[in-house]
Amino acid sequence: MTQSPTLELPQLRDPQLRVLMRPATARDAAMTAAVLERAGVQSTTCADLPDLLRELQHGAGALLVSEEMLAGTGAAALAAAVAAQPPWSDLPVLILARQGADSRAISTAMEGMGNVTVLERPIRVASLVSALRSALRARRRQYELRRMLEDLAEADRRKTEFLATLAHELRNPMAPLSTALAILKRKSLTSEAALPYYELMGRQLDHMVRLVNDLMEVSRITRGKIELQLGELALEKVIRGAVELSRPLMDAGRHTLEVHVADPSLAVKGDSVRLTQVFSNLLNNAAKYTPEGGRIDVFLEHDGEGHALVRVKDNGAGIPPAMLEAIFDMFVQVSGTARAAQGGLGIGLTLVKSIVELHGGTVRACSEGANQGSEFTVSLPLLGHGVRNGTQAGAAPEPTVTVNQRILVVDDNRDAAESLEALLELLGAQVAVAFNGADALVKAEAFDPSIAILDIGMPGMDGCELARRLRAHPRLHGIGLIALTGWGQPDDRLRIARAGFDYHLLKPVDVDELTAALQKLDQRASG
Repeated sequence: MTQSPTLELPQLRDPQLRVLMRPATARDAAMTAAVLERAGVQSTTCADLPDLLRELQHGAGALLVSEEMLAGTGAAALAAAVAAQPPWSDLPVLILARQGADSRAISTAMEGMGNVTVLERPIRVASLVSALRSALRARRRQYELRRMLEDLAEADRRKTEFLATLAHELRNPMAPLSTALAILKRKSLTSEAALPYYELMGRQLDHMVRLVNDLMEVSRITRGKIELQLGELALEKVIRGAVELSRPLMDAGRHTLEVHVADPSLAVKGDSVRLTQVFSNLLNNAAKYTPEGGRIDVFLEHDGEGHALVRVKDNGAGIPPAMLEAIFDMFVQVSGTARAAQGGLGIGLTLVKSIVELHGGTVRACSEGANQGSEFTVSLPLLGHGVRNGTQAGAAPEPTVTVNQRILVVDDNRDAAESLEALLELLGAQVAVAFNGADALVKAEAFDPSIAILDIGMPGMDGCELARRLRAHPRLHGIGLIALTGWGQPDDRLRIARAGFDYHLLKPVDVDELTAALQKLDQRASG
């Protein structure tokens, strides 16, 4: 081996990138090891072929072997070991060959292994180091591919688990809905006797709506497609609001819940609805993952460094140490606890983390392990001053009103259109119904509505085109337009607003939101 100056690199310590070598002689082995050490390439010298094959089981970045080691059955044995590598692996093998014609051993090696480089001896140091660095660089790419394949497999596993969980979670509310409908269809009940079934159906429908809303919400937030409505917030009031939202789960589990406020003046700049969502999600998780009769504590504190700390602590199922970071990932649930926690889609903590980070804060989880309880800590930057007069915790609820308008309902789903017609009539409105855009224009001409509630995703003439035609009508151009649709992404909202709609409501209809929109349109018309 002829000498040449080498560029020294930091010594690699990753056994997955070491060079396993067996040169022809002990002297060659010592010289090669010294050269590679100066070049910053980690190497392990093996005594013989069986020793090299044993070391290979613990990982290698490349093999450097002499032609002599491949004599007899050596080439076939090495080829068999390389062939046994995982599909992602293409282990580089460098053979130090004698000068002259190719030997049978080298031919066998080249036929049995794909990634073979033959280097004739004597070889310059620079050539050897260069060849090994190229081989190790390619090996690193293989490890990156392995990580990508593992990540894809993990993502596929989570997706499969999520779809199974989603099916389970949707079947849960559908079962009592179906049962209640069957009872109401088969048995004539007084209004008082039927009321519990209607209330049951309402609760289960609300549950399904929350599932769908959470899915849409996490998609928007993780893609950065939401805008925060920022204001000065009293954190204590936000937490009290979250406690009220979570009270049904707390009561159902007979949990003891206490809120400990060290300083009620702590205030932040934030979105009251989103932060209430954060703390109610954490409280709901604590309630679901804590056995009946458990204890849950909420602490509001100042960390002394300009941040408010909100800690939600329970004595429930706990979190294994290996899951403390992963639980904030999409669709992740702690193994074995989903049934005890009454299900869930595994997206609540993803929402929590995303919303908190949008507020410039952080969230972390800690637990001593299974059945040792959990604690989630949210840190939010404080305002420079405390609570001011008027600092709020949330928006006031819209009032529910009686509707007196003439309303045109347009939806290609007959059940949706006719049920909304019945609801609006109960609220006092005069209603006409159409099931497509063309029919709606004819009905509008005769009915002369003051408001139209339009579905968007209709075949033929969609709701946006219908809205534009109503706006262009000489007598109906001032009509109030409400989009009631399942399309709720930011791009959808922009497209619908450009079509001339006054309000964009999502299906299924929230009666309070709908009546509030109708009231505002009525006030606008009468003003």
